[in-house]
Amino acid sequence: MTKYIIRRLIGMIPTLFIIITLSFFIVRIAPGGPFDGERALPEAVKRNIEAKYHMDEPLIVQYGRYLFDVVRGDLGPSYKYKDYDVNTLIAVSLPNSVVLGSMAMIVAIIFGVSLGTIAAVRQNTLLDYIPMILAAFGLSIPLFVFAPLLQQIFCMQLGWFPTTGWFMNNNAPLRTAVLPVIALSFAYYADIARLTRSSMVETLRSDYIRTARAKGMKNSTIIFKHAMKGAMLPIVSYLGPAFAGILTGSIVVEQVFLVPGLGKFFVQSSFNRDYTLIVGVVIVYSAILIVMNFIVDIVYAYLDPRISYK
Repeated sequence: MTKYIIRRLIGMIPTLFIIITLSFFIVRIAPGGPFDGERALPEAVKRNIEAKYHMDEPLIVQYGRYLFDVVRGDLGPSYKYKDYDVNTLIAVSLPNSVVLGSMAMIVAIIFGVSLGTIAAVRQNTLLDYIPMILAAFGLSIPLFVFAPLLQQIFCMQLGWFPTTGWFMNNNAPLRTAVLPVIALSFAYYADIARLTRSSMVETLRSDYIRTARAKGMKNSTIIFKHAMKGAMLPIVSYLGPAFAGILTGSIVVEQVFLVPGLGKFFVQSSFNRDYTLIVGVVIVYSAILIVMNFIVDIVYAYLDPRISYK
């Protein structure tokens, strides 16, 4: 197991290297640049700016310089936010995105697993139909529709929650997080509930569950002690990429509820052609995805002893 963990940790390095390389060249090959605007800069001014940021050098030299900075932990200056570097912008905004995504994922897991389990145990009853109907809504309603709908109903009409704000900034109340968390967690609840139901149904039909019932075990013991552990394997494999996805997916929610997260900089950097900020955000999102997949593989070994890492 230790050797497997070490190999996986070492294997992350070439994966990140490929991501950094592709991101670096793709954003620079695309038309436009960070200093292009409605008014063209005088040629002399543009040359001076490009020289300041070493953009007058050959592309391969720029790549080598950037790679060396990344290894040192420096993601470079922002071309549009003149007073900040990329490290600072990410350090300020990433915690908000992580907290929002983590809260949404916790809500999705709690409701998805619990209601999915109830639906599996009470098949073809009202307790099965209602969670699956909610899951169908979660899968069919786009986030850019669901988030403004929540805002319209609970903020504008009922007045229960503020329309914008975030509790981690400016001493805002905790209830500013309620609607963003609900909006972001709904689609993931749908996936988790459906996965839990199908996996639990299959597990409850297994031979070892029949044996446990034949021995006279309590139904609650069978579900929570035996069936739940095996049924969680598909959920665990889903959670790795889902956690990274919930951070990138929070872009819409952050824009609707004005949460000061990383999504704002990701969107604005794309429009501004802010090369270093684009690549920096991609590196952060990719690192989160790689780490979460690594954690999923480790948890797999705990949940299923049949899995061995040699």
